[in-house]
Amino acid sequence: VIRRRLLQRYEHQPFISCLAGFYSCRWKRYQRRRTEPGKCCCKMRECLFFPLLVGAFCFSLVFLYMWGQAKNDYNSFDWYNYGNLGFWFLWSLVLLIVAAVLFVYITLLLVLAICLLAEGQQLYLHWSHKIGTFLVLCFSIACLFTLLVLWGDQWKTVRLSFQITAPYLHIGAIAIMVLLSWPVALHAIRADKKVVQVIIVGPYLAILLFLFLIPLGMYSPCIREMGTLGPKPALIGHRGAPMLAPENTEMSFQKTIEHGGDGLETDVTISYDGVPFLMHDTTLRRTTNIKEVYPNDTAQNAALFSWDTLKELNAGTWFLKDKPFSFMGSLSSADKNQAMNQSIYKLSDFLQLADSQNKLVIFDLYRPPKKHPYRNTWIQRTLEVINESGIRHNLVLWLDNRMRSYVQSVAPGFQQTKGRKAPVEDLLKDNIVKLNLPYTGMSSEDIRKYAEANITTNLYVVNEPWLFSLAWCSGAHSVTTNTVHILKNLRKPLFLMTPQQYNTMWILTDMTSVLLIALIFAL
Repeated sequence: VIRRRLLQRYEHQPFISCLAGFYSCRWKRYQRRRTEPGKCCCKMRECLFFPLLVGAFCFSLVFLYMWGQAKNDYNSFDWYNYGNLGFWFLWSLVLLIVAAVLFVYITLLLVLAICLLAEGQQLYLHWSHKIGTFLVLCFSIACLFTLLVLWGDQWKTVRLSFQITAPYLHIGAIAIMVLLSWPVALHAIRADKKVVQVIIVGPYLAILLFLFLIPLGMYSPCIREMGTLGPKPALIGHRGAPMLAPENTEMSFQKTIEHGGDGLETDVTISYDGVPFLMHDTTLRRTTNIKEVYPNDTAQNAALFSWDTLKELNAGTWFLKDKPFSFMGSLSSADKNQAMNQSIYKLSDFLQLADSQNKLVIFDLYRPPKKHPYRNTWIQRTLEVINESGIRHNLVLWLDNRMRSYVQSVAPGFQQTKGRKAPVEDLLKDNIVKLNLPYTGMSSEDIRKYAEANITTNLYVVNEPWLFSLAWCSGAHSVTTNTVHILKNLRKPLFLMTPQQYNTMWILTDMTSVLLIALIFAL
């Protein structure tokens, strides 16, 4: 008995040998005796580890999908890490590559295991693969938990993505169930007891029935009748065109205009001597050469510098060095030379450019720090510069909620814009004509409700074509984006289909899968 257990007879067979080689690191032999009907397919230790392999696959799949959909916000993720680590690096891209490699690895192991089980072979996962499986499981769970705690809004992006991808994920899930029907049918037929057959087939059929019926609960604004789609949302360049030029520079806004952007978004800070200029960060460290020119002042608030100091700084070389976006295109020699010579941009020059091109402007206005000369008069100073620039007031989307009544009295022509949702009555009372909302709060019902009161909706920051398509289908009137040069080319939303087209796709998928599964079980 001991001899039979320890010294099993093996012979060469290319297919099984290859499967066992990759899975168990046994390249020249395969198990000759198959699993007896009704018996466990492998040893108890391997039986316990197989669910761990399945779990690692599921968690790695969830993380890869989640991080793939998070591509819209990779720059925000890298910017967050820059603030904590002090140097710029494309951590988002590295994380995506690692997640993809680990998912492919664990998927191959799972496919090998299923193939071996289908051939009636016992599973002997090599110890190195067991360690690898455990590491993939721990890595995926740790990343999901970390993102849940530190970046919880990203799960809202995942939920939104289902409104686009759910019909296609449904087809993929059905296809996987069809492929799994072969090993399930094989083991069910080999089982010598009815109870074992029910245990094998029951859960499989329950999951299959759930997948067949899940489209009944699906919703997507991109599944709609022909002729009901609204106009394409206007495109507002987020700090200009930051994938084509250094953000918040003249070149960046010119690129937005060249690519047909309808508006320009920026951030306004006031210098120590009262000159409003464009700067997103509180310091100059990331987007200028302050480290080379004034190495002792890299941590100082940007508003504490005079304009004479600010205008001498270079605001473009960092862009060529750090390449702040994961999927930036290559720049021409002319663009590189132009980027290298960019400087900090004044608000007055920005407004004159927008007015000359008839472009809308919207900006976040930062209050100066304590002991700043314009600490309590920064809004008045900004209004002075706006009026001096000569820009038509109807092009200004006034976003700052502080001293709104005063702003309306001084500049009644501004389009009053609010940065959060509120009851329609309150918005009309404050003369609000536009809402500027994060895309994670996208709701076609809310957009429609506000539109009925002549209040338009702008969503920010929308970079990916699938997310822009969803905003379009939801009725958004405009979006703030880093990718004007990409979104301008969309002639219609991606994944747009009529209910009849979707129902046809759903029914054909289910019927085809039923026929294939029935055929496999019959054979």
